[in-house]
Amino acid sequence: MSLQQLFDRSLNITRELIRIDSVNPTLVKGAVGEKPNAEFLQRFLRDEGISSELQEVAPGRFNVISSVKGMRPGPRVLLTGHLDTVSVAGMSHPFDPFLKEGKIHGRGSQDMKGGLGAGLAALLAVSNHRDDLCGEVVFAAVADEEGLSLGTTWFLEHWSKERPFDFALVLEPTDFKLCTAHKGFAWVKVTTYGIAAHGSCPAEGVDAIFLMGELIGELNLLDQSLQKRPLHESLGSGSLHTSMIHGGQQWSSYPDYCRLQYERRTVPPETPFTVQAEIQQLLEKCQRKNPQFKAVAELICTRSPFQIDPEQVILKQFYQTAYSHLPEQISWGSVPFWTDAALLANAQIPTLVFGPRGNGLHSCEEYVIASDLSICAEIIYHFLTQT
Repeated sequence: MSLQQLFDRSLNITRELIRIDSVNPTLVKGAVGEKPNAEFLQRFLRDEGISSELQEVAPGRFNVISSVKGMRPGPRVLLTGHLDTVSVAGMSHPFDPFLKEGKIHGRGSQDMKGGLGAGLAALLAVSNHRDDLCGEVVFAAVADEEGLSLGTTWFLEHWSKERPFDFALVLEPTDFKLCTAHKGFAWVKVTTYGIAAHGSCPAEGVDAIFLMGELIGELNLLDQSLQKRPLHESLGSGSLHTSMIHGGQQWSSYPDYCRLQYERRTVPPETPFTVQAEIQQLLEKCQRKNPQFKAVAELICTRSPFQIDPEQVILKQFYQTAYSHLPEQISWGSVPFWTDAALLANAQIPTLVFGPRGNGLHSCEEYVIASDLSICAEIIYHFLTQT
């Protein structure tokens, strides 16, 4: 089989991955998760003569890890992407990939089974042409990136320190940009406390939802302030939005609690400490304005922004390879959404985010550009065999 035929297999691989439901059960209660897709990949790799292993990172949640070694010493490169997808609510045929006007539609087509398909095609190519490969290529299809990144966290914790990576490529969709930065996030839960009382006795009750309204007003002002002062050259400013809210128990009672969950998107140099300090200051401000205001805040989950120096030699080598194939489309850049690249960079692995074009992230009309898949596979292959 020629190299081009191997690269072109990325299209069918992507289709097969889309056909398999892998909605993240952290996001949708009762969803099947990554196991069926992971098992499919393990069978696929076995049939191609490539050894692989399933890693159970949590009950019923799996990574698939495989590797191809070259004939001569060289760098160890990680190709990685996530198996899980977000909800399919509102989609009529989420697992029926169809090609229309050069676009593959279906849940996960852009985010990010197209990238996985391209990476797998590149892995097949180096497996079939090991004489051209120096070093080792490790392919990691991981669980739970759309949740708490259990897959990449587990992989990094259990990977042998005696086999360090020289480079990692995260195959998220980037429209052919070589991304060296993206935003981080923090999930914050705030609970305001009132006093329950009959609705006819206002002197006895304190409305916890009213109190939360005071805080929401302050959060809105904070968001406006953040977006007026961009801190990062390409990512711009941080931001926040209120995500979910719940309070009270019945029509005729003053609510004794109200719970708000909000997300704060961060950019370098912001940190979790930035977010903690902000909410503490707002709670204190509300307390000063209203002595009845009582609340507690919890930082539920944080993920750091990603930023890496593009002047690192191996990153420039990948740029040169990609540019030689697509000089009119390849450029350095960033993406706004969070990826597992931040975890890899925190583990001191030189990392880029690179993948195909598409549209509809997390929407009902998601697609990836079909021709981009083989192009990405070709770029990855030539980088691996020229490094």
